[in-house]
Amino acid sequence: MPKAIWRGTISFGLVTIPVTLVPALAPRDLAFHLLDSASMAPVHNKRVNDAGEEVAWERIVKGHQLGDGRWVTVTDDELKAANVTATQTIDVVGAVCAEEVSPRYFSTPYHVTPDKSGAKPYALLREALRAGGRIAVARVVIRTRQHLCALVPEGDLLLLQLLHYADEFRATSDLDVPGSDQEALGISEAEVALARQLVSTIETAWDPARYRDTYRDDVLALIERKAAGETVEPRAQEPPAAPVIDIAELLKRSVEQARRERVAGES
Repeated sequence: MPKAIWRGTISFGLVTIPVTLVPALAPRDLAFHLLDSASMAPVHNKRVNDAGEEVAWERIVKGHQLGDGRWVTVTDDELKAANVTATQTIDVVGAVCAEEVSPRYFSTPYHVTPDKSGAKPYALLREALRAGGRIAVARVVIRTRQHLCALVPEGDLLLLQLLHYADEFRATSDLDVPGSDQEALGISEAEVALARQLVSTIETAWDPARYRDTYRDDVLALIERKAAGETVEPRAQEPPAAPVIDIAELLKRSVEQARRERVAGES
C-alpha cells in the first residue's frame, strides 16, 4: 500500500468530505548511478558555484533571477507564507462536461480515499458526477504549490487528476504543420478513403493491460543477463527508412498487410 502524500477535505458548497490522496502511479524509472569504472565506487555530485568553489550545503539558498539580472533569495518559510489562503482543502470551483477537457491538460493522477466518516458524501459526489457526465474542477495545495485539478469518477473510485494551467502551454501559431486544405496538400478523396481503411484495420477496444513498456523490460533483461556473466553485444543499427514516394501505394499495401495480420491473429 503506497504512503499517503496528503490528508484534508473535499469542499463543495456546504459539504466537506475528509479524504486522503495516494499516488496512483507506481515508480517506473530505472535507477542508474554514476560509478568509477576502475573501482566501481559511486561518484557523487559536488555543489560548485560559477567560480569553481565547492559550496557547503548550509550556505545554499533558493533564488529567483529578475529580468534585469538581479537575484532575489527566498526562504522555505517565506514560500509557505506567500499564499495565506493555502489550506488542506480540495476546493471545488465547478463541474464541467468530461468530454470538453482536452487530454493535454491531464497530468499526475492520485487515488482519493475517504475517511470512514466521509464514505457516504464521497459516494454521493462520485455518483452525482457520473450521472451528469461531469468532472469536478478544483484547486488544491500539495506541499508548497497550488494545483488546478479534476475529480474524476472511475469505477468506485474518485481519481484526482492534476491539470495543467492554460498558460503552461507554448503557443502553437509558429509551428509548421499542414493545414486542413486537402486540395492544397495534394490529398485526394481516394487517399483519404484508403487511410480510413487502414485506421479501421487497427480499431480495437481500449485495454491498457495489453500495453507494456517494452524498452524497460528489455533493459531489465539486459541487466539480469550481465549480472549472470553474459557478454551482451550491441545490436546493429537499422538502416534509415526509404523516402516516401507514392503514398497511395503505400496505403494500399499497409491495408492489405493489416488485413492479413488480423486474419492470422483470428485463426
